[in-house]
Amino acid sequence: MAQATFRIWRGDKTDGKFVDYTADVSEGMVVLDAVHQIQATQANDLACRWNCKAGKCGSCSAEINGQPRLMCMTRLDDLDLTQKVIVEPMRTFPPIKDLVTDVSWNFRVKKQIKPFTPRKPDNPDGTWNMQQEDVDRVQEFRKCIECFLCQDVCHVLRDHHKYEQFAGPRFFVYTAALEMHPLDTQDRIPEVRQAEGIGYCNITKCCTKVCPEHIHITDNAIIPLKERVVDRYYDPIKRLLRVLKS
Repeated sequence: MAQATFRIWRGDKTDGKFVDYTADVSEGMVVLDAVHQIQATQANDLACRWNCKAGKCGSCSAEINGQPRLMCMTRLDDLDLTQKVIVEPMRTFPPIKDLVTDVSWNFRVKKQIKPFTPRKPDNPDGTWNMQQEDVDRVQEFRKCIECFLCQDVCHVLRDHHKYEQFAGPRFFVYTAALEMHPLDTQDRIPEVRQAEGIGYCNITKCCTKVCPEHIHITDNAIIPLKERVVDRYYDPIKRLLRVLKS
């Protein structure tokens, strides 16, 4: 058994500060274990959102030593415990209390995206014909746990606060899953270009780096959506054809 110091942000939307706590740590512990120990023994009013403690609910998102991470998946063995472990809420979203942030903006964005709308069945028995590669293409996107770490690290939201003009990487993944679905009939490319503001993304891959589910957000979702926008709105031949048809 050893001890480590955790510098945890305490406060609300009006004010706050970092407070140091010392906790007993042992092999196999994660940051969330230490936070729970501090809650139980030193700070009963410390607010921390969590649920599954298995890296599948996305609830315990925070910033640990300046990096957006899930507290339940950040092992203390991987941190330098000779230094203070800094735990703070996600900076991109408004604080509620201590480590809890208001992520409701994300759900408002999601409601604005056209829902899945399947085409009519191909067969009399109500089934569809699909290529396996088309089915496989969208499976990766279904792993998203909506931890919003990708939203937190995205500089368009974090540094430039483009909440009204930019949907963020989470919702490019969501939109790509719908756009690439072999049964879907909706056209979301105009919204991807305008309302979702995909042009603001400069594909730094910071969102991909922090994804706990290892989704290739940039390569498999954002870049294909950018390509569809370019094909429709900026390809000179297609633009000419649209003019001739109008």
